[in-house]
Amino acid sequence: MIEPPIPSLDHIQRAYAETAKATQRTPLLESAALAHQTGAARVFVKPESLQWAGSFKVRGAYWRLKQLSPAEARKGVVAYSSGNFAQGLAAAGQALGIPVTIVMPIDAPVAKREATAGYGARVVLTDHGDRAREEVAAAKAREIAATEGLALLHPFDDPEIVAGQAGAGLEVLDQLAARGAAADLLFCQVGGGGLIGGISLAFHYLSPRTRILAVEPEGFNGMGSSLAQGGIETMPLGPSSICDGLMARAPGIAPFAALKTAGAEGITVNDAAVRRAMKIAFERLKLVLEPSGAASLAALVDSGIDVAGKTVLVIATGGNISLADFMAHMENA
Repeated sequence: MIEPPIPSLDHIQRAYAETAKATQRTPLLESAALAHQTGAARVFVKPESLQWAGSFKVRGAYWRLKQLSPAEARKGVVAYSSGNFAQGLAAAGQALGIPVTIVMPIDAPVAKREATAGYGARVVLTDHGDRAREEVAAAKAREIAATEGLALLHPFDDPEIVAGQAGAGLEVLDQLAARGAAADLLFCQVGGGGLIGGISLAFHYLSPRTRILAVEPEGFNGMGSSLAQGGIETMPLGPSSICDGLMARAPGIAPFAALKTAGAEGITVNDAAVRRAMKIAFERLKLVLEPSGAASLAALVDSGIDVAGKTVLVIATGGNISLADFMAHMENA
């Protein structure tokens, strides 16, 4: 495996300077209730669920689109996504006037599909049957790119996507410093790894003592297994997860390289813990999180990681969920 270049501190700072013009500075919430429950000294939650398009994805998408040549920008781009990258890329494309086509699995949440189309993107659905859905969607995206001459973008396995997502890390480091705090532990969920790849680099450069924990659903812990083995591992097909956005079977090469550099570790959570975390977020933080967006909070309260006396940072990544689906999860929490 040839490892891609790892974005430097200067690189991610330049990306953030650009993306900050088009994204929200999401708040940093402190929860005394979570600190008391877990024994931590302080617990901070950064709700990227309040970002434009409902997740962090617009950060990386906007920066990646800014790297297109004028000819590529005129013709447009195509990518595959189960939902949040789709919305982020569609929103960024709308802001920059770049045509966007998104290939989505047919079982992607309807709310995410409709929101993506609402940002002006063309949505193409794929039926994966008993095959891995990301493989089918990726193949269709490659076909469209080849036949229509569109630039093919990967939702997470791209150093520029990693660099763009790093803005969330730079932003929260600044917010922590303003509160007189430094994180001992950082919990961040992993699908393909674009967000945690970027955040881990920001902390690697500016807060190297922070322990970084990559949170994945049970059965989809490709990043954790890869970090443990020292090379990319692909998880076998198995049961599904309610964490729709975290069901990648293997991490991206670019995010994996970033996490390995930062010394991150992998942990897993189950669906029951994620539902409980969604309820905690709603009741104590007044946040509506989708299952994928609540996985890191689930890890804090249910993984058994010792946080006693520590300052903890949790990244809550997405809130794109319908009311009906949210209520169904709450009934089973």
